[in-house]
Amino acid sequence: MATIGDVAREAGVSRSTVSYALSGKRSISRETRDRIDEAIQRLGFTVNAGARALATSETMVLGLFLQFHDDEFPPAMLQYILAVSTAAREKGYDILMVTDADGPGAVKRITSSNMVDGVVLLDVTHDDPRLDALRAARQPGALVGLPRDTQDVDVFDLDFGEAARMLVDHLYGLGHRKIILISPPRHVFDRGGAYGWRFRDAAVERAARYGIQIYPYYGESQQPGISRSLNAILDARPDATGLIVHNDASIAVLPALLHERGVQVPRDLSVVSLYSRDFGRSFLLPYTAVETSPDKLGREAVQHLVRRINDPDYSPTVAKFIEPELTIRGSTA
Repeated sequence: MATIGDVAREAGVSRSTVSYALSGKRSISRETRDRIDEAIQRLGFTVNAGARALATSETMVLGLFLQFHDDEFPPAMLQYILAVSTAAREKGYDILMVTDADGPGAVKRITSSNMVDGVVLLDVTHDDPRLDALRAARQPGALVGLPRDTQDVDVFDLDFGEAARMLVDHLYGLGHRKIILISPPRHVFDRGGAYGWRFRDAAVERAARYGIQIYPYYGESQQPGISRSLNAILDARPDATGLIVHNDASIAVLPALLHERGVQVPRDLSVVSLYSRDFGRSFLLPYTAVETSPDKLGREAVQHLVRRINDPDYSPTVAKFIEPELTIRGSTA
């Protein structure tokens, strides 16, 4: 295994110069830095994380905090984990993923032991109990998801209200006046998943403005409950001509369920939803949908967090919504 001395000899510089180049504590000329970088690549040198942390007080690790709930749909959460991990790697950071059920305790434990340089929170709830621990930490934090109180943290989320209005507008423009809305499961609302009621309330408000009859229902997240629930809802509303699905588990099984019912889209029922392009490809979803943009959200959160790690006075904290994008896929008429 190559050492810092090997890199110094290969690059024709002193060990201290290599150390300064790695830590950034002193200015190094571009030519010298290029020679060091080339030597590192040729030798396959990897900086010892422990030594680097002692020398620079930096770990080059970001803490990613989330919980996998037994009653939720894992593929949806994995999109955001992958997005944050990819963005972190592009910035030269590793990820420490923490799934401790004691969220506040985990944030306090990891940040107080200086295991990470910054924190990303996923699965953010309206009154997220992890926020007090994060605000008390030395390290900065970024959230993917909107809490009630955004003070002292950077927040990034999809504009779910605008996404709902966009989908209702689309169906209204095509002449639909009776629409079913499938929301996330009730337990998501009970846990404080604000994205659920931000979307639902905006859709209901927009429908009322147009005089549309909209029928909101909670969806399910596990089989056989998903199919049982969807069949019951469709049976109860045979006169509905439009279906909005804001439920990842439900939209994933919908093509097969409609096929079993003999329902043709869009001849018999117009369907719209919101999901990412990768999610749609994974489940072969053919529906007109708002792009949920997990890649954009992950990249925005990580890039902002890294800037704040390098410069605590970088800028005032931000609460930024990603603008929804509607992709037409021929599932409405």
